[in-house]
Amino acid sequence: MSTSIDMGTVSSRGQIAIPSSMRSQLGLEDGSKVLFLLENETLLMRKVNSETFTELTKPLRKAKKKIKEADVNKLIHRMRR
Repeated sequence: MSTSIDMGTVSSRGQIAIPSSMRSQLGLEDGSKVLFLLENETLLMRKVNSETFTELTKPLRKAKKKIKEADVNKLIHRMRR
């Protein structure tokens, strides 16, 4: 897939229209799921389907197995510091 650049505008309700050419390239249709990743001042959006969702969440499922529910509060407080 080639690189595309386009601009959008955020509405008062926080909605952004994805340019139609990009929706077509990604095969995004009404009801398609997307994942947002915010890092510093960069927001990335990625199309998600059941296969990519499984792959993207694999590290989270592995981490879940290592953390006990009783340790969650301690971990949250430690990460906030």
